[in-house]
Amino acid sequence: MALSKRKRAQVFRGAQYGLLVLVVLVVALVADWGEIKRAFFNLDIAASMFPGVITIALKNTIVYTALGFGFGLALGLVLALMKLSSVAPYRWIATIYIEFFRGVPALLVFIALSFGVPLAFQLQFDIYSTVMLALGIVGAAYMAETIRAGLQAVPKGQVEAARSLGMSQGRAMISIVIPQAFRIVLPPLTNELILLTKDSSLIYIIGLARDQYELTKFGRETLSRSPSLTPILVVGLCYLIITLPLGYLSRYLERRTGGKKVSSPESTGLGVSA
Repeated sequence: MALSKRKRAQVFRGAQYGLLVLVVLVVALVADWGEIKRAFFNLDIAASMFPGVITIALKNTIVYTALGFGFGLALGLVLALMKLSSVAPYRWIATIYIEFFRGVPALLVFIALSFGVPLAFQLQFDIYSTVMLALGIVGAAYMAETIRAGLQAVPKGQVEAARSLGMSQGRAMISIVIPQAFRIVLPPLTNELILLTKDSSLIYIIGLARDQYELTKFGRETLSRSPSLTPILVVGLCYLIITLPLGYLSRYLERRTGGKKVSSPESTGLGVSA
């Protein structure tokens, strides 16, 4: 008797579960668990990384990311407004910037700011300025497009209603459009924050003192003194301490803002300009 469509789906799903169990059993039987433990789970090496991996590396990673994100968000907003400007040269400048820095690896920007700019212009940046500029310059190119999309997603009726209440174009943009656009783009901006957290590892090309190490640099230095990959595993778990909550926050914000209506100008509680 031919199986129904539902039965075939159940059999196929059961076969997939069976294959997964078989693969797990084969791996469990043939793997050298002693060697795996020595290679990845050396508790003595892991213990030697504390508390420095938290008090130095994790802290610095958060600080570097926050600096880069703050600068990139401010610059990205300016670029997004330039991209939507009625002045053609502003649009051209913003477009060239966005396309260039979205196509250039962030590593090249770090190298340019660390070595090229000091040599060419006799400028010397400290570590925090270098990271803020490098991460912010690259992040701004991506955030600008995200913010631009958010600005364009705000219904035009919002601006028209604000103008009818006597607001100028600039006041309507600052008071009505930008706040609503940021509500729309919060989830993708959170994802950009996750990407910047991982891009902060590129700081390894800069000469750093130990108290300036971020997670990847800290892990590389520990790895060079140990016969185990345990430092990489510990550092990876520390990255997850940052990225997993941000990922959950992004999904939460997406669910929360997805079904909300855009508020009207009258509901913002702002006064009406004459």
